[in-house]
Amino acid sequence: MDITKLLAAAEGKTIEFKRDISSLKQILKTIVAFANTSGGTILVGRGDNDEIIGLPDALQAGESLASSISDSVSPLLPPEIEIVTVEGKSLLLIRVFHWHGPFFLNSEGSENGVYIRLGSTNRKVGPEILAELRRVSQNKTFDQVPCPDLTGEALDFAKIQKVFDFAGRKIDESKLVSLGILVPYAGKNVVSQGGLILFGTDKFREQYFPDARVSCARFRGTDKAEFVDRLDIDGSVLNALDDVAKFIKRNTRLLPKIVSFKRQDIPAYPEIAVREVLVNAVWSE
Repeated sequence: MDITKLLAAAEGKTIEFKRDISSLKQILKTIVAFANTSGGTILVGRGDNDEIIGLPDALQAGESLASSISDSVSPLLPPEIEIVTVEGKSLLLIRVFHWHGPFFLNSEGSENGVYIRLGSTNRKVGPEILAELRRVSQNKTFDQVPCPDLTGEALDFAKIQKVFDFAGRKIDESKLVSLGILVPYAGKNVVSQGGLILFGTDKFREQYFPDARVSCARFRGTDKAEFVDRLDIDGSVLNALDDVAKFIKRNTRLLPKIVSFKRQDIPAYPEIAVREVLVNAVWSE
């Protein structure tokens, strides 16, 4: 690493400077935040006015810091700690890599001690971001996350059968598992979050994902101040696709086209393109 370039940089998402290790908890927070976000580098021995101060005993400071990290951060986090010399003075260079955590401060616990890096600051995460960090650590998409308390009774099998009949396939539990509608959890198959959103009964879907719905709006102008048309659709997003397509069609202007001396009104947007955009929009949410 080019220390000269590092010293010339400003503090930010992946860089932080410390005068010494007296503010140990702040250093530990930064290490946790770096590990949970994009990794980063901490340089100890530089003052707030960019002055190179150095450490009187960098070796002892490094050993003390390594011990504190081992005792204070979970899961086990192995940053690289190195002594570098600048202007004849010793500094500590701490490289933290992004790992699958989430990492947290033991003193604050696994629910309240998780931090991420936002700009040049460390921010404690809330329940939603914590859940996302845990999901990422399991290498699972949102759809694949299990709903531990829900087995097959939370699914609308008539709706599933209708989709399978359309595809000419028979339905059984193994196929539901292979499609990710059911996922293994604690020795049994439970409903996945994606399965519940697509095929859950109204009762369970609204209980777990009340915001999994589709709303459409057309505005006059660009400031969204006046509605021209709107549509709120309850139920599964599968049911919503046809209704949304109709909403888009009635709000799409027609362009005249002359073919063999006959006029044809052609939608401004190709139906296939609209369908592709619609499916991607619903699924990406």
